[in-house]
Amino acid sequence: MSNKIVLASGNQKKIQELQDILAPLNYEIVPQGSLNIDDAVEDGLSFVENAIKKARHAAKLSGLPALADDSGIEVDAINGQPGIYSARFSGDQATDQKNNEKLLSLLKDTPEADRTARFQCVIVYMRHAEDPTPIICQGSWEGRILKAPQGDSGFGYDPLFYVSEHQCSAAELSKEQKHALSHRGKALALLKAAL
Repeated sequence: MSNKIVLASGNQKKIQELQDILAPLNYEIVPQGSLNIDDAVEDGLSFVENAIKKARHAAKLSGLPALADDSGIEVDAINGQPGIYSARFSGDQATDQKNNEKLLSLLKDTPEADRTARFQCVIVYMRHAEDPTPIICQGSWEGRILKAPQGDSGFGYDPLFYVSEHQCSAAELSKEQKHALSHRGKALALLKAAL
């Protein structure tokens, strides 16, 4: 059995995070870009649908087992937005900074108590493109949205996500602390156990 798994992501920070957490399993994680595989069309209406689409696409084009993650942030005050649209919340030319600015502007009049949010992550592992029983692991991470960004590590909405256990933003945590607490860390711990 090949110990290579193609990772259906072009996000360098996400690739690094997945490689760090899965390192003890001795799999060789190959980013799909290194195999000239384009991103799948993410037109599902849930994290799980999009993760399956990404994993199936990468497995089909690579002939390898594939791993895909679909994740985002749900903010209660805006009915769970941006959810599956987290990466492209501010439009086609979205950046982390523009997404964070849009979120802050939508919440500008929202009181502290109503700024609750959670990160969600669904990870899918498919042995091959026609795998009828993919492994699906889900993790979530509760917190709330700060009024201004704090910290400069992490990515995405990390600078706005307040972690009460450490009384700081997710962007102020060490890599080890983040892996232990995060939605992706929780989903990957389940995946490690399943693999």
